[in-house]
Amino acid sequence: MTQSHPRISKAVIPAAGLGTRFLPATKATPKEMLPVVDKPAIQYVVEEAVAAGLGDVLMVTGRNKRPLEDHFDRNYELESALQKKGDAGRLAKVQESSDLAMIHYVRQGDPKGLGHAVLCAAPHVGHEPFAVLLGDDLIDPRDPLLQRMIDVQEQYGGSVIALMEVAPEQIHLYGCASVAPTGDGDVVKVTGLVEKPDAADAPSNYAVIGRYVLDPRIFDILRKTEPGRGGEIQITDALQQLAADEKAGGPVHGVVFKGRRYDTGDRGDYLRAIVRLACEREDLGPDFRTWLRSFVAEEM
Repeated sequence: MTQSHPRISKAVIPAAGLGTRFLPATKATPKEMLPVVDKPAIQYVVEEAVAAGLGDVLMVTGRNKRPLEDHFDRNYELESALQKKGDAGRLAKVQESSDLAMIHYVRQGDPKGLGHAVLCAAPHVGHEPFAVLLGDDLIDPRDPLLQRMIDVQEQYGGSVIALMEVAPEQIHLYGCASVAPTGDGDVVKVTGLVEKPDAADAPSNYAVIGRYVLDPRIFDILRKTEPGRGGEIQITDALQQLAADEKAGGPVHGVVFKGRRYDTGDRGDYLRAIVRLACEREDLGPDFRTWLRSFVAEEM
């Protein structure tokens, strides 16, 4: 039965990680600013939030993340130079990032994990449900996952997480959900969660990927959540408590995503994401695919 819940308007993007897997590139450049073709990864994430109607974005940052703020701010000198050259195309691209959304920033301070980063958003979010988008997962705009999650949250209340089926040998890289079916084919009820289990201990092959729509009562849980795996405060542990006790903050549901996802979390997948996105670009794809076929044929 459809219920009435507050409309979601805010998105939280944790961006305080050190990006150690991409050193030395991330020694002075935030990993979120690494380009995916010709846009930094973080811009794809903000665009996704805006496309789902979330124009109020809070980035949870850390030290050495100033380039994030600069990217989404105006650059009057560059805009003026492009305007004088009559380069309207590049001027529009430069202005696009600063006009995307109302973006706010808060520093995490101590790197205590994703759960702690989400907790840093509590004063901004208040008592409204909100979305959390992780920058390592880029979702193709042709597969509107976040909008579907918002619709499910408005229908069922509580919290909603994004799930994706992965090979059993990959489940140790993710949070993992035990689930029960609902009346909706792509929606499951989450009955339990465990962070990065061994394949033999995993309750399913449903992996949690980097999109959440959360009930604000999760903040009360996070304030009491002890550090878990890796010595960090895990959002998975807090969601497990909500799944086990609906009275604490409503049920937890999962949307099973079968669309296009680009994982930029490690170097190999980052390179594959760039190739896939470049191949699909109208301005780059035809020439790039031709070169790629030739390159592969020569290497083989």
